[in-house]
Amino acid sequence: MLYALNEMGYHAGTPMRTMARAARDFWSAPYNPAAEHPVARNIAAATDLFATVTRRYGKPDWMIDQTLINGQPVRVNTHTVWSSPWVNLVHFSRESADLRKAGRRTLDPAVLIVAPLSGHYATLLRGTVEAFLPDHDVYITDWVNARQVSVLEGRFDFHDYVDHIQDMLRVLGPRPHVVAVCQPGPPVLAAATRMAEDEDPSRPASMTFMGSPIDARLSPTAPNKLAEERPFAWFKSNMIYTVPPPHPGVGRRVYPGFVQLYSFMSMNAQRHQDAHKAYFEHLVLGDGDQAAKHLEFYDEYLSVLDLTEEFYLQTIDIVFQQHLLPRGLLTHRGREIRPAVVKDIALMTVEGELDDISGVGQTQAAHVLCTEIPDDKRMLYVQPGVGHYGVFNGRRFREEIYPRVRSFITTHEAG
Repeated sequence: MLYALNEMGYHAGTPMRTMARAARDFWSAPYNPAAEHPVARNIAAATDLFATVTRRYGKPDWMIDQTLINGQPVRVNTHTVWSSPWVNLVHFSRESADLRKAGRRTLDPAVLIVAPLSGHYATLLRGTVEAFLPDHDVYITDWVNARQVSVLEGRFDFHDYVDHIQDMLRVLGPRPHVVAVCQPGPPVLAAATRMAEDEDPSRPASMTFMGSPIDARLSPTAPNKLAEERPFAWFKSNMIYTVPPPHPGVGRRVYPGFVQLYSFMSMNAQRHQDAHKAYFEHLVLGDGDQAAKHLEFYDEYLSVLDLTEEFYLQTIDIVFQQHLLPRGLLTHRGREIRPAVVKDIALMTVEGELDDISGVGQTQAAHVLCTEIPDDKRMLYVQPGVGHYGVFNGRRFREEIYPRVRSFITTHEAG
């Protein structure tokens, strides 16, 4: 019912949004002689803010068409090299001719960046991809909005996720590298463990976990505490809704993206209120650059997708309530997941000192589980002064975290 009410509310507000846009365009039009009057500026800013806050945010574009290598521009093309109803494996292919001009004569390490399936689209990692592109052959998991998938396609759960990671690593060829950002940590470790145990030729050469809840019992954050305090039945009763028409996935039971978005924003409600107030003030003052930065951030932040009921609930149960992986109780397709079998996959963990989603220690737990990895194949790094988002994006990621990850991958590519 909540999903249907949300859809009704959005469509019922369409006339008001249309009127707001018309008023904004009228009062801010350069041919309007009153456009520079303070009253006109306030009206234009208020109507713009209303239209912006109440509109629907679709899946953003990647907007990556080139990178710089040795100071030379290299064109980048994005295309899907493998897909299922649930994900597209996107390859950021760099033009060979441009690579030669830039002096790149050898093949760069193939890296699979596993984007989180936790509410936002993979484009949230645009900055992560941009950082990796000059030095790596980059692929990323571009997860599909569950409400776009027909019920005829069946289920998608935690174990399907593990299978998908293995399938995509095989597409990259022998011994690629995998980088798991946030939520994918446990299923990626499970997939790597299975591939190591089977001596799969496409098992990763290295795995890097960034802000991942490998063991959510350590340094519990507000989301961790909520997951532990609420009984499992509460999540099933209060967080799962049915996709209404006209979406292709009508009838599918999902954890809606708008519910997740509300949870995200309520954690820092004052910060978001202040940001929108500042946006209004920038519009009134005619500060287009600052207003554009606000829109750029929120165009991404407010774009959300739905998760299937089974994937969401199993993640709550396996990762945040029963902690099956760190307790040595996780099984996949009837087989135990034993990270101790991993011996020839290098392991790096990255955490943020101020992370309020995956507390310090939760990602490091991977080192405790993977007991047989030699010390010279390990690296543990905690970045001072950054929160969860700063672990994989922003200035400190580019300048302090990424160079360490690059060096780690390069070292174990050579090995």
